[in-house]
Amino acid sequence: MEHITLLIAIVIITALAFDFTNGFHDTANAMATTISTGAMKPRAAVAMSAVLNLVGAFLSVEVARTISGGIIDEEAGIAPEVIFAGLVGAILWNLLTWLAGLPSSSSHALFGGLIGATVASVGTGAVNGDAVVAKVVIPAIAAPLVAGTAALLATRLTYRLTRGADERYSARGYRTGQIASAALVSLAHGTNDAQKTMGVMTLALIAGGSLAPGADPPLWVITSAGAAIALGTYLGGWRIIRTMGRGLTDIEPPQGFAAQTSAATTILASSHMGFALSTTQVCSGSVMGSGLGRKGGVVRWSTATRMVAAWGMTLPAAGTIGALGALLAERGDWGVALVAALLVVASVGIWLLARRKPVDHSNVNDTEVNDSDREGDIDAPAGPAPVTVPAPAAAPSPSPSASSALS
Repeated sequence: MEHITLLIAIVIITALAFDFTNGFHDTANAMATTISTGAMKPRAAVAMSAVLNLVGAFLSVEVARTISGGIIDEEAGIAPEVIFAGLVGAILWNLLTWLAGLPSSSSHALFGGLIGATVASVGTGAVNGDAVVAKVVIPAIAAPLVAGTAALLATRLTYRLTRGADERYSARGYRTGQIASAALVSLAHGTNDAQKTMGVMTLALIAGGSLAPGADPPLWVITSAGAAIALGTYLGGWRIIRTMGRGLTDIEPPQGFAAQTSAATTILASSHMGFALSTTQVCSGSVMGSGLGRKGGVVRWSTATRMVAAWGMTLPAAGTIGALGALLAERGDWGVALVAALLVVASVGIWLLARRKPVDHSNVNDTEVNDSDREGDIDAPAGPAPVTVPAPAAAPSPSPSASSALS
């Protein structure tokens, strides 16, 4: 292993902490529709997703190169404490949006935190603007639209192909297909999101002089990043799973299959080209597209509007936190210690707030949506027939003689 100073070790641990939050924040991307339609039990779904996230982390390093040598100029004199501050901005924004149950972009939180910290420390010249536009901004706009359109068309096609078929049997087949497509999304998530943390860790090693500029992530970086995101995925971001699975639209098995297949295709194509896009935006766009693709389907635009607003706020919000953290961290060891302490205090506070209304695998499919909104859903689990308890017969009125006797 490369020579690592204490500061570099702190940065790497913080990067793995971000990777962990990325895992539970983005579990919904692969498993929300699978869980909401009953294709898999919640615990089994997140376990499968965790394993495939780990496998996906080993399949490519293209996105890691985009982070370590594309967006930030690795030769511009970026100090490790600046990278640390950027990670703090990303972690706090991830936790805040998780608390609100909003599927915002962990990727853009990371980009925003790093860019904000870098600008505050070195200036705008250390940020490769062309790379940000080409590999972050344009994919952020195009990817959800592409995935949403593909999911809309795929949903209409699936319903047309199964027109006249027995709904029970077709739903069972699509639930099986959902498991396969969810596995593909999980694999794709590992190839894209786990690599972002690899890129940050590699950037820190380069900034600390432990690696040469342009170096690929070492094996131990790939392994640790994959393990961290897998662990976070297994714990499950149940709040966001509820929002994506039930809050945006009511998902039937054919829609879930179409949405997940469209999202996986988009993510894998972007990973191959080195585009560090947001898997959250892709999967959310495909879920909305599937809602529009079903006749009679409803997209809850109030939830969608809140979600898109969070997308727009992610880069500047995480960037602001990262910039403030960089200004403190550059003051010396006490500054780094203060930023770390503030991160711990804020994280514990957010966790305590979340405990007031906990969401876990046992209530993830609970929703406040009226049951009338789901009439006609073929994915409603077939429970036991309701037992009708006859009302007790009214007691006969006492006869006049009895009344007089009682009195």
